Amino acid sequence: MKPSLFVVGLPLVIGGCTSTLPPDVMASSAAVEEPPARPVAYRSPISGYVTRQPVDPKPWRRQNDLQSPAKGDAS
Repeated sequence: MKPSLFVVGLPLVIGGCTSTLPPDVMASSAAVEEPPARPVAYRSPISGYVTRQPVDPKPWRRQNDLQSPAKGDAS
């Protein structure tokens, strides 16, 4: 027999024999006593949209100098 049959089949057979039924689900009384949720107001999916247009690139040296630490880093 192929070893893969034991690798796949044996755990399935053992798992099926040892499983138990799930417990009955019962609603708790706390869930019934809570007030109903407020209805959600409609909000447009594009309400926060901001138009953005492409711009010309800025000089890279100035961008680099703004991001680098003052007087350079020794590392």
